[in-house]
Amino acid sequence: MFTYIKESIEELRNNVTLPTREKSSNLMVVVAIFSILFALATWGVDSLFGKLIKLYFKEIIN
Repeated sequence: MFTYIKESIEELRNNVTLPTREKSSNLMVVVAIFSILFALATWGVDSLFGKLIKLYFKEIIN
């Protein structure tokens, strides 16, 4: 177990590179835009299904 942890830390130090600040900012914007679009799509589908269910049960009751 200790060997695994030691090798993992060594690999992180030698093989992992962090992106530049500019690249990180660009990726953050992409993730934010995608998240907003996904939330709007989910809200739209939920609203549509809600209206369809209300219409369906309104027709059954009447």
